[in-house]
Amino acid sequence: MVDIPESLPARMFLLAYDLRKQRMAKGGSRLGYVLRGAALTELYLDGRLSEDGRRPAPGTPGDDPYGLLAEIAGSRPRSWQHWIRKGSRAFVATVRDELERDGWIRVRRHRVLGLFPSYQVTVKDPRVVKELWGGASQALRGRPVAHVNSYDAAAVALAAAGELTTVLPRADRRRYKRRIEELTARSGPAAPAVRKVISAENAAAASAV
Repeated sequence: MVDIPESLPARMFLLAYDLRKQRMAKGGSRLGYVLRGAALTELYLDGRLSEDGRRPAPGTPGDDPYGLLAEIAGSRPRSWQHWIRKGSRAFVATVRDELERDGWIRVRRHRVLGLFPSYQVTVKDPRVVKELWGGASQALRGRPVAHVNSYDAAAVALAAAGELTTVLPRADRRRYKRRIEELTARSGPAAPAVRKVISAENAAAASAV
């Protein structure tokens, strides 16, 4: 049995790693949205975050590892999409640094053209990614949805919403559309919010062209 990270954001970061190419999959801002969605989903599944009028609201008091509960509690009511977008780029670095600190990955830092910071990530034990992928694959193709592990269900929902091809190639997103919808319904409002944010971003990019 291979150990895997406990947190959902850490799991989603590792699922974005392309084992064949031994690098993080290209995704631009999408990875930040997926990781923010994962953090919100984890809080929601544990009851620490609830929903009030289709907006996130503090739930049962508990751990707040990324400070999201404090942010939400200290803000006027805002949409799930707002909290998906907010600080998404910095959040990638937060999760990456956490994984590096805990020994899951190695990070090589350098600067492109001597100016722009760049990071090369290597997963120390590829079996960890394979274990996570296996859980997501079983959630997609295996037992009845009601019996799927909640984090595996959320991994599929977030990967589909974030167009994470290391987990769900486009063909699989089409083929398993209904199953993905069922897993998404189990996972709470954050994954649909990720999908809406990315759809809006794609539409804006298309209109600019």
